[in-house]
Amino acid sequence: MERESFEDPEVADLLNRYYVAVKVDREERPDIDHIYMTVCQALTGSGGWPLTVITTPDGAPLFAGTYFPKRRRFGRPGLMDILEAIARRWAEDAEAMVASARKLTEVLRPYYTAIAPGEPTLEQLKQAVAAFRDTFDPVYGGFGQAPKFPVPHNLMFLLRWGTSRGDKDAVDMVLRTLEGMYRGGVYDHVGFGFARYSTDDRWLVPHFEKMLYDNALLTLVYLEAYQCTGEAWLAQVARDVMTYVEAELTGPEGACYSAQDADAEGVEGKYYVWTPDEVMQVLGPEDGTLYCRCYGITPEGNFEGRSIPNLVAHTLDAFACANGLDPDAWKKRVREWNERLRAARSLRVPPATDDKVLTGWNSLMAAAYARAAKVLQEPRRADAARRILSFIETHLTRPDGRLLARYRDGEAAHLAVADDYAYLVWAWLEMYDATLDPACLRQALTWQQRMDALFWDEADGGYFLCGSDAEALLARPKVDEDGALPSGNAVTAWNLVRIARLTGDSAWADLAERELRTFSRRISEYPMGAGMWLVAAWHAMQPPLEIVLSGARSHPEAREAVHALQTAWLPHAAVLFRDADPTVAAALAQMAPFTASQVPLTDGVTVYRCSGFACQSPTTNWRAALADLIGPAAPQADPQ
Repeated sequence: MERESFEDPEVADLLNRYYVAVKVDREERPDIDHIYMTVCQALTGSGGWPLTVITTPDGAPLFAGTYFPKRRRFGRPGLMDILEAIARRWAEDAEAMVASARKLTEVLRPYYTAIAPGEPTLEQLKQAVAAFRDTFDPVYGGFGQAPKFPVPHNLMFLLRWGTSRGDKDAVDMVLRTLEGMYRGGVYDHVGFGFARYSTDDRWLVPHFEKMLYDNALLTLVYLEAYQCTGEAWLAQVARDVMTYVEAELTGPEGACYSAQDADAEGVEGKYYVWTPDEVMQVLGPEDGTLYCRCYGITPEGNFEGRSIPNLVAHTLDAFACANGLDPDAWKKRVREWNERLRAARSLRVPPATDDKVLTGWNSLMAAAYARAAKVLQEPRRADAARRILSFIETHLTRPDGRLLARYRDGEAAHLAVADDYAYLVWAWLEMYDATLDPACLRQALTWQQRMDALFWDEADGGYFLCGSDAEALLARPKVDEDGALPSGNAVTAWNLVRIARLTGDSAWADLAERELRTFSRRISEYPMGAGMWLVAAWHAMQPPLEIVLSGARSHPEAREAVHALQTAWLPHAAVLFRDADPTVAAALAQMAPFTASQVPLTDGVTVYRCSGFACQSPTTNWRAALADLIGPAAPQADPQ
């Protein structure tokens, strides 16, 4: 529509004569987008982008739809036809149109605040798993038919369910999906990072746009799968995605840009595709031929006459074995070739980068970095997370503590919505897990309290999307469903469960329970759109498991115990470190008072453990205590 209509002088003249044209960036203003998308879905039965809405001067909807050609085509009304017709009606009887729009607004109002209260049950989670199983693609992974989207929060739930219930099929669905995405062209084998989605069921042909939030959430789930299984390739994918984010989406102050376009020089995918000749110019005829055979690069191509590198036909190991090559040496060789191809590709005209810094998406990336610091035992990842969080504190937080949504060219703008706060609390909780620094837990509590003050609905429960200080819009919606991004309400439910167990404060537990009850029927209505609710509900249903390590952080035994717990797969455990330093211990006790008495009993480390509301005697035999929880050995980080 941008090319066909909005840049067209004839359309522009008509718009400017009768209308006030407003272009909304839905990433900056998800509240406006959600309000009018609901209008579109109610009026037409469907939604999507571009979203075209015509309203009265006070914002009441007159008309809504998605794509329209400039003029009528194949029975579809044209934008100019619509604009002319509505302008005529407005001139004839604006008063009647205003009355109709206001009536429609009242009819729609319940859609924005609808809640579905109830008690989350194990049966709901079982039904959700069955729904995922029914739509799972056992050949290529993923769920449903093309186009296929990565929905990491759904995978996070299935991984938790499968490991806790002994449901191997659920875990296999996750691993098959992660493998299918990695092997397909939706993953950039040359320069790393995942594209937005696949247009086919094999994950081969992507929509080439790369989004920060996809890569953040996928980093998280690849790390979780590695933590759960110990399979080294999963950790390598996570590392490579972070390498992409650092190289292509990170600004000079450490914050991350939003996205890279699909197009380069006006052609979708041009930057990413290859011909055999182009590969051989970089690698030479012998190596180039072998590379092309491995990655499916052919003269015919698999995308508009050119080829997207992929491993759909075979894994690197399988290719090596079929060709009499040593798998480890082959993978090292391929990695070197991809570095050379990446250097050659960098000389092409690159896709444009959307360089706005969004608070919510950066918070997700900070959470991913922090998780990587913990799981891979790589402190530099925590440093990357700190730089992002410091940027948010410095540039996207007003002096009064109000969080803002977007920063670009030195300007911070737009009040942050509930999702931004939810993701930021998530990031600080991950930072606490990674560093065990009480200051990080304090930040998580502070931002959660600010969120409660601005967004919580005391009357009916749940968090409004817009703060109480936001401008008055058509409605003040609550959003419970997941999309490409997890629901802020669902993330907050999970955050609250985690906070309650870290602090031992029943007030947080009560709030978590109310938040889960407010929307729990959604899990039954559409479980595949409620993955993050499933994660939160699963966590809440697990018997509490609190583990406090008490001792001097610098002691070798303390470091070893922390390493064992951080690399183990214990997704429902609340792990705290009660430092022997009195000042640090007091800071933790302010938030988690039960830790005040959990003093170290030796110079090494003492383990305090409570499970299912029953506490065991403290023990200095920490190896035995942790082995009872996590087995004799936790997955180790791969050597770099």
